[in-house]
Amino acid sequence: MAIKENPLEHTNVPAPVAKEAVTTGPLAGRMLAVLRIAMGLIFAWAFVDKTFGLGYATPSANAWINGGSPTQGFLGHLDHGPLASMFQSWAGDAWADWLFMLGLAGIGIALLLGIGLRITAVAGTIMLLLMWAAEWPLDRFTNAGEPTMSTNPIIDDHIIYALVLIVLAVVAAGNVWGFGRMWARLRFVKDNHWLR
Repeated sequence: MAIKENPLEHTNVPAPVAKEAVTTGPLAGRMLAVLRIAMGLIFAWAFVDKTFGLGYATPSANAWINGGSPTQGFLGHLDHGPLASMFQSWAGDAWADWLFMLGLAGIGIALLLGIGLRITAVAGTIMLLLMWAAEWPLDRFTNAGEPTMSTNPIIDDHIIYALVLIVLAVVAAGNVWGFGRMWARLRFVKDNHWLR
């Protein structure tokens, strides 16, 4: 059996390359835009509900505009995990309330508009990892011995949402049904790529 020589081996013609799966075509771009908008609505809704107390997760009496604390309900009732006392000490502090609410609003608006997705991915991932650490799904039982009802000790919705934010930033999901392209053309964004 003779071995055939590759006719392109000794020329400047590049060898054929296998086609990669299409991941940024029109349909993929639209699906990523839907995912981006849905994530934006999650953050924006949390901001609006905590601000105005629409009666879903936040009753009207606990609304931020009525003097309630957006962090008190979540952080103040932590009952397990090695960081529980630290997070409980933050509950209700003005700086924690303001940072949390500005984060929710900023992340929600950026996702809905499709702008600043890189910084949004970083800020959102930090926020979500802090929330994961506060819930500490690694524990099976609370300090009182009750089950924590953690469905997975590592991967929960906070981790999934953080991964989604990172993917949306990497694929520039704001370019479809968003202002991502216009945002990227702004001079201060061109000079500071991390703002993209």
